[in-house]
Amino acid sequence: MAASIEDLLLEISGLEEPLEELRNLKTAVLAIPLNILGEIVSGLRLEVIFSLLNSNDREQTELCVAILMRILQALDPVNLVQNFRAELLSGLKHPDDTVKILAMTQIGRIVEHTEAMTEIVNSQELLKEVIHCIGGEKISVAKEAIKTLSKMAQTKAGLDALFMSNLQKDLKDVMTTDDVIRYRVYELVIEISSVSPVSLGYCANSSFISKLIGELTGDDILVRATAIEMVTTLAHSQHGRQYLAQQGIVDKISNMIIGADSDPFSAFYLPGLVKFFGNLAIMDSPQQICECYPAFVTKVFEMATGQDTTMIGVALDTLGILGSNVEGKQVLQKTGEKFQQVLKRMSQLAKNAATELRVRSLEAIALLLALPAEDQTEDLLGLTESWFSSLSNHPMEMLKGISTQPFPELHCVALKIFTAIACQPWGQKIMIDTPGFVEFIVDRSTGPDKESKDAKFELVKALVNSKSTAEIFGNQHYLRLRTYMREGPYYVTAVSSVMVEGAE
Repeated sequence: MAASIEDLLLEISGLEEPLEELRNLKTAVLAIPLNILGEIVSGLRLEVIFSLLNSNDREQTELCVAILMRILQALDPVNLVQNFRAELLSGLKHPDDTVKILAMTQIGRIVEHTEAMTEIVNSQELLKEVIHCIGGEKISVAKEAIKTLSKMAQTKAGLDALFMSNLQKDLKDVMTTDDVIRYRVYELVIEISSVSPVSLGYCANSSFISKLIGELTGDDILVRATAIEMVTTLAHSQHGRQYLAQQGIVDKISNMIIGADSDPFSAFYLPGLVKFFGNLAIMDSPQQICECYPAFVTKVFEMATGQDTTMIGVALDTLGILGSNVEGKQVLQKTGEKFQQVLKRMSQLAKNAATELRVRSLEAIALLLALPAEDQTEDLLGLTESWFSSLSNHPMEMLKGISTQPFPELHCVALKIFTAIACQPWGQKIMIDTPGFVEFIVDRSTGPDKESKDAKFELVKALVNSKSTAEIFGNQHYLRLRTYMREGPYYVTAVSSVMVEGAE
């Protein structure tokens, strides 16, 4: 096989139209395991394949890219950077995007290898071209450049190369291209900053973070909205949240929520502000965030009871996130009548809104009502029961009505609410007191699609696994549920057929 690859390379070098031979070479290199291929191609001259990339023939370019992707993948990263540096640089400058991506994929391998990384850090021209690819027209090329530079920044040597050399200036120069490219650089910076406090320090000391923070209050509303998304991503890491708090950014975003009432364009960025605080609350402490920034909760309630469907959707998602843990439930309960009004509105939306909002409302209700067995104190069980009762005069009938509608997404999310209350004694009592409910649960003819069957099975499983179900439901019903669970979600009762003489 080694001979055939070498022979094919020699044959290709003497041809003007080598498509057939390239196809054969592609088949040959793909047929050999990478570890063996690495031994075979090490030392072979690949210049002919690289030179054939410079063609207007689309198939030829594609074949060369496929061949080189496989061969270069088989080579050691040190071998790669020492012997193919010029070819990789040419690839980054190539007009075809697939060639650019080929080159960056290999550079991505190099920067993950300690010894090879040392070689490439000393080759600033290569890295400069990768940075220029962030400004490429095709998003696929830009994404690969961001991915490569992000890998490089995993080490101190990479961070030094990117932020303590002329490459920092190259990054800042690329940012000036336009808004889209600027935010690609911010995406890279946030990705790097999220790794560790040290990497965040490099990005902050290079003024990239302060530039991004400045965009939060810029004149361009759409740019502002994108900046908020970026800052929210930074807040996903603990050191990122600490930095934002220390720099006063959390306070600034809270003030932006307060000032949104007087800004006619706030609808463009307000959802992002609310999502930011929702993320903070769930990752840190709902009580701390809601007490320190009361404007956040006030705004969420206001959005939930308003008329703007975009705002309502964000508010519903945020309420679900907030109320998904015990501390968040207690924070919402402390608001008293205000939250009761929100619950009533959520119920109305679940019944009467457009399908998407109905689903989001029901999803949020399921999160609010969920209470795992380990958290079931008398007070918390009383809280979830009171919330369920606040949904409507007859919440069980309302939810059962939704669950029997011919819309799979509504059917499944209504079952999620039943599952949320299925492990709580008060929920089980309501279920057994609702005529026909047990029959509804074990009826396999409702919800014929996979998602519905899975949702129904989760409900049955929650009931069977609860310690109080057997006592509350009674042994007969409990055994029916256990049988359903043992048979699994997709069980089909066998139907026997009798052949009748003379029938066709």
